[in-house]
Amino acid sequence: MSAGLVDTSVIVDWDDPAVVKALPDEVGVSTVTMAELAAGPHLASDSRDRARRQARLQEAESLFEPIDFDRDAARSFGVIVAAMAEVGRWHHSRFADAMIAAVAHASQLDLYTR
Repeated sequence: MSAGLVDTSVIVDWDDPAVVKALPDEVGVSTVTMAELAAGPHLASDSRDRARRQARLQEAESLFEPIDFDRDAARSFGVIVAAMAEVGRWHHSRFADAMIAAVAHASQLDLYTR
């Protein structure tokens, strides 16, 4: 059985059959993804989008027990940011993405993203 960590973009597009088909048998999310999803309804531009984002958050909360961004993930984060900077790909806007990647790295899980 295969397992992996999905990032926020995968959860946002969870209804797309092509997205689900590309995932491993077992998927997890990080607390960082849950934080991004929790911010979503507050950042929505209208009530319809807010309701959609709130529903997605509640669905994710019911499906997953998130993996914490812990001490090991913090160490992995440093390595990942350094590697991104070395190849010119680091920017503060990628902070959450790097944190999610760090959780996957520290948990020895493949990372699935869109």
